[in-house]
Amino acid sequence: MTLIDTLQADAEAIARLRRDIHAHPELCFEEVRTADLVARQLTEWGIPVHRGLGKTGVVGTIKNGTSPRAIGLRADMDALPVTERNTFDHASRHAGKMHACGHDGHVAMLLGAARHLAKNRHFDGTVHLIFQPAEEGGGGAREMIRDGLFERFPMDAVFGMHNWPGYAAGQFAVCDGPAMASSNEFKIIIRGKGAHAALPHLGLDPVPVACQMVQAFQTIVTRNKKPLDSAVISVTMIHTGEATNVVPDTCKIEGTVRTFTLEVLDLIERRMREIAEHTAAAFGCGVDFEFHRNYPPTINHPSEAAFLRGVMRELVGEANTFEFEPAMTAEDFSYFLLEKPGAYFVIGNGDGSHRIPGHGMGPCTLHNPSYDFNDALIAPGAALWVRVAEKWLAPAA
Repeated sequence: MTLIDTLQADAEAIARLRRDIHAHPELCFEEVRTADLVARQLTEWGIPVHRGLGKTGVVGTIKNGTSPRAIGLRADMDALPVTERNTFDHASRHAGKMHACGHDGHVAMLLGAARHLAKNRHFDGTVHLIFQPAEEGGGGAREMIRDGLFERFPMDAVFGMHNWPGYAAGQFAVCDGPAMASSNEFKIIIRGKGAHAALPHLGLDPVPVACQMVQAFQTIVTRNKKPLDSAVISVTMIHTGEATNVVPDTCKIEGTVRTFTLEVLDLIERRMREIAEHTAAAFGCGVDFEFHRNYPPTINHPSEAAFLRGVMRELVGEANTFEFEPAMTAEDFSYFLLEKPGAYFVIGNGDGSHRIPGHGMGPCTLHNPSYDFNDALIAPGAALWVRVAEKWLAPAA
């Protein structure tokens, strides 16, 4: 592993910033304190700061030389509505809020790179440091774009990084094409007719209708889409009834759909609607069908992914550079990749052995109340960002 000495020297100070952010988590579009901290540090390092894109977003810009080329490096800032089980000193001080996905670490790695790039401008062009709000469901990337991110800060490509449990600390992985799935939600209300549970023939029971629908939805995955196309339909909530001796009037079904392509998503939405409407009609019930599309799939551009792969190999070697297995999780970095060439990649967070005494008993996995970002990633993560910027903006020979 070929790291950068100054980044290793700065890692402890950056880790203190990370732990401060972890102790003060803020949910989507509420990242005021976090944005203040980021802006303050960038300003101290002589980096011009722009604020307010996507409400609480921060963009720092570092220029050098005369080249018009520019690159964007993105870190997300928001926390999750999770109650932390850890009790170490930097555990969340806000009940029901926690950095359970490592966004505090993403900010720290990009801050580490920013400090180095401000001091050592071995590139020709512009580096835009994008500190984005509201990745966890708020679509902060979309909102920054709507506020003119790419018009105000023109860039040739944009890159995003996420920590990933399962890989050893400091290993990297990237893939061509789909990296994360689309995220979508559905809500179905079956409208029957209430009755005494001992006299069900006098009503229209929505419960067996719901059972039929839930089973039938899985045939979309197994019988309607091509077997090689990935998709998930998960019914995660069924709510109905108030008493054991009452046939309820309604039954509500909710859940999520994940796909890697919009074509498969179109198919699933259409077939789910048809199944819901016709199944309800077959039992004499009415139905309300809602399907909400959240994030599109995150699809890496092959040339930018290949560029990243080369930088990773130079930094950590072939043995520590992997092909990322696409995940059915979702990521609003997808909006950036719809607008600009780029790629989304991961850095290994280890197996949780880095956690100090006071951590919870659960696993150190994303969105878990016992999670904590591994500070050993700060130096290699920042180094990767530095090398990406330097390689992309290398002076002409």
